[in-house]
Amino acid sequence: MSEFEKNSKDAGGEEQYSLNDDRRVKTLSPGALVTRRFLRNKVAVSGMIILIVMFIFSFIGGAVSPYKEDQLFYRYNEQRKQYAAVKENDELRYVTASRDSFPAVAKAKFVQARKKGSETFEAKKVTYSYVEESEGLFAIYDGDNTLVAFATNDIISSSTSNDELPFEQQYAIETAYAAGGGSFEYEGETYKVDASGTVEASDGSEAAYVSRYSVQAIMSDIFLTRSFKEELTAAINEDSTEFVFTDEDGTEASYSISYDAASKSWKVLQTVQTQIFDTYASPSKAHPLGTDKNGMDMLTRLMYGGRVSLYIGFIVVFIESLIGVVLGGLSGYCGGWVDNLIMRIVDIFYCIPSLPIIIILGAAMDAMRVDPQIRMIYLMLILGFLGWAGIARLVRGQILSLREQEFMTAAEATGIRASRRIFRHLIPNVIPQLIVTMTMSLGSTILTEATLSFLGLGVKFPFASWGNIINDVNDTYVLTNYWFIWIPAGFCLLATVLAFNLVGDGLRDAFDPKMKR
Repeated sequence: MSEFEKNSKDAGGEEQYSLNDDRRVKTLSPGALVTRRFLRNKVAVSGMIILIVMFIFSFIGGAVSPYKEDQLFYRYNEQRKQYAAVKENDELRYVTASRDSFPAVAKAKFVQARKKGSETFEAKKVTYSYVEESEGLFAIYDGDNTLVAFATNDIISSSTSNDELPFEQQYAIETAYAAGGGSFEYEGETYKVDASGTVEASDGSEAAYVSRYSVQAIMSDIFLTRSFKEELTAAINEDSTEFVFTDEDGTEASYSISYDAASKSWKVLQTVQTQIFDTYASPSKAHPLGTDKNGMDMLTRLMYGGRVSLYIGFIVVFIESLIGVVLGGLSGYCGGWVDNLIMRIVDIFYCIPSLPIIIILGAAMDAMRVDPQIRMIYLMLILGFLGWAGIARLVRGQILSLREQEFMTAAEATGIRASRRIFRHLIPNVIPQLIVTMTMSLGSTILTEATLSFLGLGVKFPFASWGNIINDVNDTYVLTNYWFIWIPAGFCLLATVLAFNLVGDGLRDAFDPKMKR
């Protein structure tokens, strides 16, 4: 028999176990005991798994996503837009030397004088006279025999720009054209006008042309060449409804022509490809959850929105806990007037209407156009500052119970300073209840942020949060037709808040010392 076996038996021959025996009963540390109790709770473990999935989805998913949070996507859409308007001029049109040289009243008097056969007429105390220089061309003079306007059926256009030619140059062109062609000098340069209405400069380039059709582009920055106008008017004369034009660069464009009886003009429509935001695109391989109203990838926005919601939740709860632990610890330990003062402050914060204040501050930040990133920081500070009262009262109650126990009496007897007794001995014993409270508060904080963002008072574009993503359901059409816009965000929000509540319940049961092992 070995020496160990001899020592393991008592006088009666029965086997005894020493404290050093490897078969002794193993004891668990408090942390390991709490962990074991938590892991036995299947509901709490399910909540923890959901949280892990959400963290991976939000932080790792956003990092590996091929798109950015504010990346815009576009699509091309074919639209038929009015490109130009054409009108055949069958009435006299007036070209004046200046804006006030021949007013509208004078034009009406001129028409009456022509009908009466009178060569003079009076308007606004000015006596005018006119001369029919050729068929369809009338020169109008004022009382000083100065040419102030001329009337004609023709339209004179520049060949190089949309700018109107000077009055004197237009009159010289019209005079030469009415005579069947000729030449004239203007500002030291000689111009030639042929019978077709083409005006050539001295270097042989085309300077202007005369036509009976008024062809005007709808957009002021578009210049219509003479060849375009001539081919277009030819198509109109042939009663064509389609018109194809190839410009000098070889670019071909097709147009449709329609006559508007009300305005007695032709509308020229062009089919153009317009780049627009790819809004509310259905789920596809490129965008598994489609795109939102701004043409951004919904899955990527959902990932980054999870980051923001979780960031805000944790930072707000950290601020609440920091303020609550410090003030609650001082109140519970010091007692007396310190306790009364801090508890009255807590009562005041309980009476503050937090939601109206946050709404007012959000509207004020909207009016001041605060930067979205700075706004998010303000939101976290405001929520944290308004929500610490409950944690302070919880810590105070726990410390009032703990400070009268024997270990605190012993710590005070050994001369340990007050701050060390509070933060070394009292606060750690409050941590279990504090962890449970913080976990439960995370869910409510995320819901508060989502509510404010849904109302447009929280996180602002371009940053995403689950709340402002769901904001799109303010539109009934989006609510009923684009489920992929709001259901995924709502599901993530529901799952995360539920998971925090389940984990909080599991931690509360695990920390309960009265729970059966």
